[in-house]
Amino acid sequence: MPHMKKEELLRKILPLAVLAGICISIGCVVNLRVGGVAGAVLFAFGLTTVVYYGMKLYTGTAGFIRRQGDWTMLAVVLAGNIVGCLLMALMIAYAQPDCVEPASKILAGRLAKGPLACLLLAIGCGFIMTTAVEFARKGKMLPLLLGVPVFILCGFAHSIADAFYFLVSPQEQLLQWPVLVVYVSEVLGNFVGCNLYRWALFFAPKENEA
Repeated sequence: MPHMKKEELLRKILPLAVLAGICISIGCVVNLRVGGVAGAVLFAFGLTTVVYYGMKLYTGTAGFIRRQGDWTMLAVVLAGNIVGCLLMALMIAYAQPDCVEPASKILAGRLAKGPLACLLLAIGCGFIMTTAVEFARKGKMLPLLLGVPVFILCGFAHSIADAFYFLVSPQEQLLQWPVLVVYVSEVLGNFVGCNLYRWALFFAPKENEA
């Protein structure tokens, strides 16, 4: 994708990023309400929708930016995802208040682990998501359907899903500095995980060097 001007990014990328945040939030809602293996499996609807419609998701974009970097685009995607999560969080907190307590427990769990643990857990999620999306781009959807419940049941951290969980939590819990630190660590961890395979290939010796 050639470099886009800021106007093009806002017109073409931002709406798709907001929709992706909404789709992931739908997966979060069903996970909160159902829980367990069933909730983790049903969460996959959100990601399959994102891939099918070609929406822009942070964890589906971070591992595919060009070497020269599409940093502005990635920032717009992340911001749009968070806006989509915020819109859904406001709606769900009002219309489905039973989701607030389980979301609050997820946030409390992340805070208890701390930023370093959340960064490491986010790396695992990023690796799974990029692998799943890579397969989906080649028409193979099974890894996508399996990847989502795998990262959830492993307890890995998905920065966009957590954006929804955090935003639907009570304000007095959300509005504290450790939440921001933990969230930034997840964003960075997802980026590392999304690029892990590409970096490994870059540093691996070539066949004629082995």
